[in-house]
Amino acid sequence: MKKIVVLFGIVGLLMTSCSVSKVAREKRNLLSGTWILEDVSYENNTGNFSSILFNDAKDICFEGSNWFFRDNNSTGRYTIAPSTLCNGGDRYIRWSVVDRDENYTSQLQFKFIDAKNKDIDGGLGYRLNIDTLTPTEMILKSNNQVDGEQVTIVYQFTKK
Repeated sequence: MKKIVVLFGIVGLLMTSCSVSKVAREKRNLLSGTWILEDVSYENNTGNFSSILFNDAKDICFEGSNWFFRDNNSTGRYTIAPSTLCNGGDRYIRWSVVDRDENYTSQLQFKFIDAKNKDIDGGLGYRLNIDTLTPTEMILKSNNQVDGEQVTIVYQFTKK
């Protein structure tokens, strides 16, 4: 009998230590579904910018892309429309929400996987700061260095 009680105690401890925080769980639920990336813009610097995002495609290719997040298994995809500038198609991802302490914003992190959910980039991934997340709007930001100065890339989404 004592062994069973100890076993349940260990299982309970493991389950609570591996669980996602309440804030991260709420953000995962809000993220779940399909989003349209309406606009990619730049702030904290002047000038015209063009960049390759996520080591994948030009920023212009991402505008109008569909992003799908499935919260029950942390997988999803984004789809870029094909054009003369853009190699269209689905890009599969595994994602999560990183809930940081109160002095920092939460982050969306993702890495690329294949259609069978296997990692394809050796663990390389991306983190975007969650600036705004409501049931209908999401704004993500990433800080980057350009010629030694910080430029923030702003990704503005609406829920489909």
